[in-house]
Order: sequence, then structure tokens, then C-alpha cells
Amino acid sequence: MEVLVTGAAGFIGSHVAEVLAKRGDAVVGVDNLNDYYDPARKRANLEELRRNTQPLGELRTANAPRFTFIEGDIRDQELISHLFDQHRFDAVVHLAAMAGVRASIHDPQLYYDVNLNGTLVLLNAAVGRLNPDLQPSTSNLQPNFVFASTSSVYGNTEQIPFIETDPCNFPLAPYPASKKAAELLGHSYHHLYDLNFTAVRFFTVYGPRGRPDMMAYKVLDNIFFDREVPVYNNGQMHRDWTYVDDIVAGVVAAVDRPLGYAVINLGRGEPVLLADFIRLVEENAGRPSNLTPEPMPAADIAYTYADVSKAREFLGYDPKVSVAEGVGRFWEWYRDVVLE
Repeated sequence: MEVLVTGAAGFIGSHVAEVLAKRGDAVVGVDNLNDYYDPARKRANLEELRRNTQPLGELRTANAPRFTFIEGDIRDQELISHLFDQHRFDAVVHLAAMAGVRASIHDPQLYYDVNLNGTLVLLNAAVGRLNPDLQPSTSNLQPNFVFASTSSVYGNTEQIPFIETDPCNFPLAPYPASKKAAELLGHSYHHLYDLNFTAVRFFTVYGPRGRPDMMAYKVLDNIFFDREVPVYNNGQMHRDWTYVDDIVAGVVAAVDRPLGYAVINLGRGEPVLLADFIRLVEENAGRPSNLTPEPMPAADIAYTYADVSKAREFLGYDPKVSVAEGVGRFWEWYRDVVLE
């Protein structure tokens, strides 16, 4: 199988690319290495990915792990058109995005440009619309399109646990609004061109290679580098913390199972209080944090909780890593990589 992974240098993208390559797929990764956080962190992800997926020396077989990286922007129609001309992708895993609910409030135009217009470029490429010499395709040669969405699309819903039948019409910030818009765009392309499109909604992912703006990373940065970190609502907020390996297993299952058009939650299905999550991080680090209490922002919510029954049914999804185990694994990575 040949797979395009966008956002391949990022947190989840590097893990997805690694798993696909290790199982023998030919993976083409695209990432623009933007400065939302230090590009050096992304380059380190790529180096680790290459080490873990490339055969030693000159030895290479048809089933050897293969990963090719292209630095570029998903909004670059010429680049994306060229990639689709050069490769016959069986699947597209679209993880590239401007991330972060709160950050999106300050630059909504950028978030919409990347998250919606970038998705549009990829959808057009998937059905052959970027090349004016070709008619849009409705054949089974189209790739299976897997789109990374977010639990934030549910907004301040009263349906607990969060379930995919919720209309999600009231997102609280530009970031989730852009993701919901892209989900709807995917439905249009499924309807018009019979494109298989699965939107997987991620719930509070954490783990090795995590972004520095994520809570587990920030708590450790506070402990070891005395960086000021806010804790909202005194930590009295529940999150469905989901370890990255479980998320990746769900994404890979979606790659292997074209479902027409589908929206599927990927979480652990076990909300944990933020204050308890912080305590686990502190216990692993062996030191207390010194976080700054702040009220919960208007774009935030007090509770996330994934109903994962649809993922279990259609993807065989079965999250295995407990929060206690996952925090321990993240701490080991942070200690060995960030504190080295």
C-alpha cells in the first residue's frame, strides 16, 4: 500500500507514518515544519522516524519499511498535484493542521486557510480535480481519505458521553469550527465523487513526541524549567486522555477500512480529572509543579468523554493503555529526550 501522510513531522503524524512504514507500506510524508512550535522538535521527530523505519546499510527488500519526506505546504497546489501525479496513493491520512483551540482565536484567518483550504486542495487531488486535463474521478482508484478531526467540534454539548450523532453545530472557537467545516466538505466530495472519507475525532491525545503546548509537556516544563503554566478552574476539568498508540491504532484501522462517509470518535472512553492527571505527572517526575490558577477560558469546556462504541464496531478499536501507564511512558520519553 502507498500512503500519503500530511503533518508527518508532527506528534501524531510521525507515529502514524512510523507504524505504516514498519508494516511495509510505502509512506510519503509531507510537512511544512512551521513555527507553531520549535521546528527543531519536528526535525527530531523525523530523525527518530527515519532511524526506526529505514533498513540498515544498502539492504532493501520489497517489504522493507519505506518512508520518504517532502517539506512543503498542503496549500501548495503545484506540489500536491505533482505528488499525486508521481504516486498512486491507496490512502491519504490528513493530519496537517493549525492546532489549538485558544490559539485559533488570535489568528482565525490562518486556521481557516490551512485547515479548510488545505483540506480542499487534498480533496481535489484525491478525485483528480487539481489536474485540469483530467475529469474528476469516481473510480475505485481513488484513495481512502482519513481526516483528523477533534473532540472540540462538540462544543459545550449536553450529550455525555460525546456521540457522533450530535449535530455539533455550536463550536466555541475557530479551530473546531474549521474542523467541522472540513468534515462537511468531505461529505460533499463523498456525495459528488464517491470518495471514501472517514473523519476521526481525537480526544486529548498525549504521549512521546507530544507538542510542547500540550498539558503533560507543559507541566514537566514547569517542573524542570520553571516555565509559567496556567491551570484552569483549579484542575476541576475532566478530559478523555488518550495515549497516542491507541489513537494511531484507530487511524491505521480507518486506513484499512473504507467506510463511504463516516465520522468516528477516537478516545479512551474514560474521563480523568485534570488535577489527577497533573498529580500522575508529578509522581513520575518525583517533583511538584507550581502552576498558576486561572479561570476557565470562554472557548474551553469542563468535560470531554468519548463514546467509542462506533469505533469498536467499525474499526475494531480497543484502547489498551491506561492513563497511569501512558503518563509513565510519556515521562520516560521526556526524561530521555528533552532532559538529556
